[in-house]
Parts: sequence; C-alpha cells; structure tokens
Amino acid sequence: MPRMLAVSDEVRAEIGDEEAERLLGGENAPDVYDCTSCRTPGHTGQVPTSTVLFVGEETAVLAFAHASCIPSQVVPVSEAQLQGAVASIRAEGGEPGPTGIRREVPLQAELGVTSGLVLVGGEVLPALVVEPLGPIARPGTDGPVDVFLELLTEQGFAPVTDVGRAPAVLPGWSVLLAMGRLHAVLQPPAGGAAPQAWWQAHQAMQVADGWRAAVNKTRRVLVYCAPVGTIGSQPREDLLREALDRAAATGRLVGAAMPLAGT
Repeated sequence: MPRMLAVSDEVRAEIGDEEAERLLGGENAPDVYDCTSCRTPGHTGQVPTSTVLFVGEETAVLAFAHASCIPSQVVPVSEAQLQGAVASIRAEGGEPGPTGIRREVPLQAELGVTSGLVLVGGEVLPALVVEPLGPIARPGTDGPVDVFLELLTEQGFAPVTDVGRAPAVLPGWSVLLAMGRLHAVLQPPAGGAAPQAWWQAHQAMQVADGWRAAVNKTRRVLVYCAPVGTIGSQPREDLLREALDRAAATGRLVGAAMPLAGT
C-alpha cells in the first residue's frame, strides 16, 4: 500500500532512487513508527510522514517523523553514536531494517539547553546556554574529574570572563533551526564532508518569538557552556544573565558565536 511519505532530495541522494521508490511504495516502510522528533506514534498510511536519515562515517540509519514535526532531511552524527544506537535496539530484542532502525534512540550525551536573549555591547542577541545533566568524563575513562570545559576548550571554545562582550565565531560550528524550531548544534565533520550533531534535541525545541526574531536578524547564535550545577534552571532572562555573569566571574564559562543553519 502506498505511504504518505516525504523523501527529500538530500535523503534520496543518500539512499538512491530505487530504495526511495520502495519506501514510497510501502515495501520497506513500517505501518507504525515512533516519531523521531516528538516520540509519539505515527502511521505512514494515515498521516504525512518524513523520512529522516542519520548518517555516520560508515553507517546510515533511517528513521521516521511526523511531517508536522520535522521535514525530511539528512542529520549527520558520529559513527560511534549510530553503532551504539543499533546495539541498543538489538539488546532490547529489536532489529534494524534493511535501511536502518525504525525508531529513534538517544544519540547524544545528556545536555540541558536553554534559549534566551542576552545584552551584549548594547545589542540584544540570541543565545543558547548548555549545561550537562551530570559530570562529563573524558571519552574512554569513567572520571571522576568533570572535564566538560576542558574538552570544549580543545574544540575551540574560548573562556568567557565578561558576558557583555560577544565570544568569537567558532569555525565549522553552526546552530540548526528548522521550521522555526531548534534541532541541533552542529560541529565540523570528523574526516567526512558533512557536519555532525554535537547536541541534538530529542524533540524539536520550541523557542520564543523574540528569540526567533533576533536570530533571523543576526543569523548567528551565542553559545555558552558551563559545568553541571553552574547555571541551573532559571525562570527569567534576567536571572539567567545573573547566573552567566557569576559563572564568568568564577572561570566556569566558555562560549562561541555560531552562524545559523536552516530557517
């Protein structure tokens, strides 16, 4: 039975015309899926559905989403994240289909991300504040030292001592916005041609109208990162700014400016 599937040109280019036609014809598409954006059930024969292809260095994993949540697209991620996702599904008794998994699994470390506006040099700029939900150990070790800021500094993030001055642009990094929602922070490719997701929203993140208007004007986002427990959940932007100022004053804040990818 034909499916209500959208296969974007970039997804088709990755999977090939033959596989795309099999999907559209219902041969390789599931009836029921868990939306890779909102994680609620969908049905390819009843609601418009997007094909979303997660691409690593060697592996491609196909997932599905409500078309109202996210358009059909290619999302670059690391090979280790894809292999971990497939292993997790097999451990639960599932099995990826011929073109990949049929549902989303978490692909990123648990990072809390908050959007807000900050006053920098007399200009109101859109910002993201990233804070882990727990201590971050260096890959291949189990801690106990939290090296989150150290790892980011190695990636090119700069220490922020004054939130009133914008951090420099970090080459190769960008913030992905699609259909007015925040989807990911992208980092340069590791030997590949496409950027990879450093952080990816489990569900496309709503942003305030003012934040979206500011980012559409500046076409860049200031990304601030702090260790777990530094910023916390702040109900107002003035309190968020106070927390950022305290983190900067105590040497617990790094940042970078990133161009906007998407719309």
